[in-house]
Amino acid sequence: MNRFRRLVRAHRILTSVAVLVILSAVVLGAALFQPWRLFTSSTLNEALPAAPFSTSSGAADQSSAVGSPPTASGPATPAPTLPVPAAPLILGSGTFQSQEHETTGTAHLVKLADGSHLLRLENLASSDGPDVKVWLSSLEAGGDWFKYRSGRYVDLGAIKATHGNHNYAIPAGTDVAGLTSVVLWCDRFSVAFGSAPLT
Repeated sequence: MNRFRRLVRAHRILTSVAVLVILSAVVLGAALFQPWRLFTSSTLNEALPAAPFSTSSGAADQSSAVGSPPTASGPATPAPTLPVPAAPLILGSGTFQSQEHETTGTAHLVKLADGSHLLRLENLASSDGPDVKVWLSSLEAGGDWFKYRSGRYVDLGAIKATHGNHNYAIPAGTDVAGLTSVVLWCDRFSVAFGSAPLT
């Protein structure tokens, strides 16, 4: 121990530089890898966007009984048609499979009544991590995750939470044909946490 102290005293400048380099490496490593995210999680539960209303002929038929009855002076007054919500259309869905991190839940590619598209993740459970994005990919779910950068993909932005039910708007004009999977992608380290097919 005394020998070490003598060595430090004899090389104070070199020791200071070494300490500075080690501290810088620790700070840089912590900022890059964010190891505390192994122990954090978040939950968000979003409903599907409210569907616009449309007129249904079925609703008109059912509501016709509510109109004024016929009288001797003329025919019955037709009742107003009742608006009914237009249902979203599921174009594809699949179950998540784990890749670098355990991931469960389902993904749905949804077309809304106004013609727009969104991706919905339901009952998602995954891990936290730095710079995790939600991608629609043209490549098959599962397998070697390094492949995803070589295919066509649409980045839908940062994942909203590690758990729950989330909606991700797909940019207008996106050609969803051929986008066959959803990938939870760690952009910083080019790693897939999990993926789901859209079939």
